[in-house]
Amino acid sequence: MKKAIPPQIGTGVPGLDFILGGGLPSDRLYLVEGNPGTGKTTLALQFLMAGAARGERTLYITLAETADELRSVAISHDWSLEGIDVVELLPPDAVLRPESQYTVFHPAEVELDQSTRQIYDRVAATNPTRVVIDSLSEMRILSQDVLRLRRQVLALKHYFLGRGCTVLLLDDVRSQDAELQFASIAHGVITLEQLALEYGAERRRLRVLKLRGQRFRGGFHDFTIQTGGVVTYPRLVAAEHKIVPADGFISSGDPDFDRLLGGGPDCGTSTLLVGPAGVGKSVLCTQYAVAAAERGEQVAAYLFDERMRTFTARAKGLGMRVEGAIASGRLSVQQIDPAEIAPGQFAHEVCQAVEKHGTRLVIIDSLSGYMNAMPGEQLLSIHLHELLSYLTQRGVTTLLTLAQHGPFAHSSTQGAEISYLTDGIILLRYFEAAGQVRQAISVLKKRSGGHEQTIREFKIGPGGFRVGEPLRSFQGVLTGVPEYVGAAGPLLGGVSDGPPLP
Repeated sequence: MKKAIPPQIGTGVPGLDFILGGGLPSDRLYLVEGNPGTGKTTLALQFLMAGAARGERTLYITLAETADELRSVAISHDWSLEGIDVVELLPPDAVLRPESQYTVFHPAEVELDQSTRQIYDRVAATNPTRVVIDSLSEMRILSQDVLRLRRQVLALKHYFLGRGCTVLLLDDVRSQDAELQFASIAHGVITLEQLALEYGAERRRLRVLKLRGQRFRGGFHDFTIQTGGVVTYPRLVAAEHKIVPADGFISSGDPDFDRLLGGGPDCGTSTLLVGPAGVGKSVLCTQYAVAAAERGEQVAAYLFDERMRTFTARAKGLGMRVEGAIASGRLSVQQIDPAEIAPGQFAHEVCQAVEKHGTRLVIIDSLSGYMNAMPGEQLLSIHLHELLSYLTQRGVTTLLTLAQHGPFAHSSTQGAEISYLTDGIILLRYFEAAGQVRQAISVLKKRSGGHEQTIREFKIGPGGFRVGEPLRSFQGVLTGVPEYVGAAGPLLGGVSDGPPLP
């Protein structure tokens, strides 16, 4: 006869519940480990508050912090510990001295001392369904022996589970291989990490090492500690999301420019705009954003390199109706600080824009800033692949910009590593002609359809982009120093593309 699967209970952290496959199986003991400052106490309090909100009896047994310190943590998050019974069991100084042979945890005879009896007495008196023990590190000091500690943890486990309690046992990260055995005692293990970067805020991430009898989402997941507690951002898996069909093109609002792209980027695809700084990548993205907003579509733009004030001022100076699009709610512009956000958190922001607000066009300006959000990250391509795959499956069109090094750069190593992920590539270049620095545009790639193979001059002015005729009289435009090879023809602004005057 099969044993009934215990019901799941929420941890108080929705993102963590999603990672766990719905929550923690009840009536089990779990190990939550991490270095000091990673958020173990905050997570534990959220776990107990979730139970108290459901009318459950909850108990926090602390051997490491005082009750006042726990209240300070609660106040910092605007929480109340009402409904949580706090038992403070701080050992006397004599117990902590190395020369002392006394331990509150006796070996196999399970003869409990006064401190352990207080735990059992309080559990018997309150009959809680959720318990937190903080922490295994303090119990390790009191036990003074790994074998003795293991026996004590086993005794506590069987005692609590026999009373129908779900227990979180907090611990610092294991430092000795011999202590790996405590992970085997627990029904599940959650590890919290804090990563210190050379610049910017620390990054936090968690991983579920084990969860017996239940599927969970493996790998690392970013999380933050905000006012209000732990916020978890589950790792994005594009294949889990429903495919939304998308047909047609995304128009820039300029028929001449749309013809260059064979009608425009296909809906539900990603296009990379590559070029040196100041060449017009952001202006082109803004033109697409305003055109989409005026068609009634929802647009989300994420600025990694530019301030919001500069973005709106430039658009206003060019006569682009950005302020109206923002005021209507059709265009959402968010300035992202790459030193303060983790890649998982950014992916979560994008997913929320799509799922909750129906965003159909996403602009990331630029990938250079996105890369800075994950310095030293070896799996940038995988992060970006999952995000773009998700947006494609949801029928969302994506525009990304990438800055090349130098005004006349021939190539970009970063662009070469990322360009294969996108469905289209638009190259914007500076070139020299008739004693002036001018701008050219060409479409290098469009997987979903045809496009012009020509190189055209463009000019940025009132209203945005203005595209000229193909530069057929020049060769080597993409090098930045073209060579005249044909008859003179008109350039934008009335300048001849013929040979320079003698």
